[in-house]
Amino acid sequence: QLQLVESGGDLVQPGGSLRLSCVVSGFTLEIYSIGWFRQAPGKEREGVSCISAQGGNVKYSDSVKGRFTISRDIAKNTVYLRMNSLKPEDTALYYCAVDQTPYSPVCTIRRPYGPWGQGTQVTVSS
Repeated sequence: QLQLVESGGDLVQPGGSLRLSCVVSGFTLEIYSIGWFRQAPGKEREGVSCISAQGGNVKYSDSVKGRFTISRDIAKNTVYLRMNSLKPEDTALYYCAVDQTPYSPVCTIRRPYGPWGQGTQVTVSS
């Protein structure tokens, strides 16, 4: 059974930083790509970043490029999203999801996939 558990969300001031974690079970990170998505109240879910199963391909949305960094620790079955220079518009519920295309050399945030975790709340406010 594929499971994902996010953590690390918090209330932070504009310009601050957070690191989100996504711990997966039921599979290894070398098999499936992982994506981070977010959803703010009243808005559609948005793809933020992803990392491919082979690890060599990462992508970012234009809104977070240069500020967010995705990484993974295969031994810990964990994918991280480091978020710097946070803005109020980054406020959202952040989810990680698994793309069940095995051993893909590339990842995508252009379409939804799952299963999802329960999400972790990030609030950027002074």
